[in-house]
Amino acid sequence: MAVQGSQRRLLGSLNSTPTAIPQLGLAANQTGARCLEVSIPDGLFLSLGLVSLVENMLVVATIAKNRNLHSPMYCFICCLALSDLLVSGSNVLETAVILLLEAGALVARAAVLQQVDNVIDVITCSSMLSSLCFLGAIAVDRYISIFYALRYHSIVTLPRARRAIAAIWVASVLFSTLFIAYCDHTAVLLCLVVFFLAVLVLMAVLYVHMLARACQHAQGIARLHKRQRPVHQGFGLKGAVTLTILLGIFFLCWGPFFLHLTLIVLCPEHPTCGCIFKNFNLFLALIICNAIIDPLIYAFHSQELRRTLKEVLTCSW
Repeated sequence: MAVQGSQRRLLGSLNSTPTAIPQLGLAANQTGARCLEVSIPDGLFLSLGLVSLVENMLVVATIAKNRNLHSPMYCFICCLALSDLLVSGSNVLETAVILLLEAGALVARAAVLQQVDNVIDVITCSSMLSSLCFLGAIAVDRYISIFYALRYHSIVTLPRARRAIAAIWVASVLFSTLFIAYCDHTAVLLCLVVFFLAVLVLMAVLYVHMLARACQHAQGIARLHKRQRPVHQGFGLKGAVTLTILLGIFFLCWGPFFLHLTLIVLCPEHPTCGCIFKNFNLFLALIICNAIIDPLIYAFHSQELRRTLKEVLTCSW
């Protein structure tokens, strides 16, 4: 795995184009621009990856163990955990290989390393795409469970959920392979950016609509108890805070990575954009942090899952 400067190579030449790197450095030197580069130590990067790896493995094992959790909703949560697991695992593996190569403990031909790197890049990219898809699928599932509660079990059946999951995995692997093969094409980068924005808008619209319905429901209950304003405002504020945290974490963790892609298209040779490119490792670390946070938001709030998790941790299979 080739490393350019302090940047680890991921997703082919994603973090920089071969022609842009020297031009960026030259422009920065000529203009005297100062770049703020946040250094991510390899030890910290590995630690975050391992924490995410263990955490998401526990989620997958817990859901697999308890048959009561074999519902469409938990299938999507399990697949999200599996996607996050692969994101973290592939980055941990790539970082470990880079460190071994730099230490001289691992020797391999350039052609072999290139093939290994391509495989890791495909796994990383496909797991990132599937992670975004399953975040959207969870939002859709929750939306249907609220607005079509009486028909939910006939709409979201286990066979349909399995077909949707299979389609997401197949599409993610297919498109990630095409992306790695054509990562130097502007259209490919734009498609990824548009996909991220589509998922963000989908989640925002669905969750805001769900919050509005919940507030209306709370207002109706308050009217029955003649306590309209205190209950309604308190519930609405709590829901707004929860929604802001959920979407804020999603945007904070994924946004910089896709901003990076956008700038590669818009200003690959501009010194200011070059300063942002230098923080590519930080953007990857934020995605891994999101993989750590996802189980806390989507999985561990369930009492049934927490109870089963205790059994898994005590090895009571």
